[in-house]
Amino acid sequence: MTEIIAHRGGAILWPENSLLAFRRAIAAGVDAVECDVHLSSDGVPMVMHDPTLERTSNGEGPIAGRTAAELAGLKLVSADGEPPPRLSDLLSLLAEGSAGLQVEIKVGLSGKPDLALLERTLIELDRFGLRPRTEVITFEAEVAAAAVAAGGLKDVAWLFAPPMLRYLGVDGVSAVARRVGAGLVETHESAMDPALLGLLRGAGLRVGVWGANRAPAIGRALELGVDAFATDDPLLAMSMREGMQRG
Repeated sequence: MTEIIAHRGGAILWPENSLLAFRRAIAAGVDAVECDVHLSSDGVPMVMHDPTLERTSNGEGPIAGRTAAELAGLKLVSADGEPPPRLSDLLSLLAEGSAGLQVEIKVGLSGKPDLALLERTLIELDRFGLRPRTEVITFEAEVAAAAVAAGGLKDVAWLFAPPMLRYLGVDGVSAVARRVGAGLVETHESAMDPALLGLLRGAGLRVGVWGANRAPAIGRALELGVDAFATDDPLLAMSMREGMQRG
């Protein structure tokens, strides 16, 4: 069965990367939630997509320029006064149930891979006993390789955007995944078709997509039978999956 992952908690339905979103997605019964992490200036993994604060909070400047305590004094946009969550806040919610986690190890303003962020993320996962239920996902091959080497995760996913697919070709994508040891690869849903899915699976990889946010794209991902997809509308996705299973 194709797994449904609430992207940033379900960003169409609720404020992205907020505890409000994660609570509602988990309560709705998603297979997993996805979040993004950056480090605060004092080394605390914070759940936010952008390296800067302006788009999703009332703060300004880089996340890396504030301590976790300073970030706790900010408010997310349209999230009932919630501050940006620490990764530990989300892990506390997940530890109470059975939903899985995808955590994307982001790059900061430098654009360089951040192995310290991966290390701190793994420490937090181990505090809550959640490493075996977590997939680390990243666009950075160096980070993917380090996550594989760390061991104990449900899986590690190397993410490749459609331009990367056009540049490397499917053989190149498969070669990178094999080199870093990733068991899962993911790309935007618009790039996935039966031929690409078959070739990647033939290389021994699990295959996922992101960007399946509206009914046509969700339906296509379900019909293709990808292993998992991340969606901003997990409620619609679960309803459509249930309908296909009944039909």
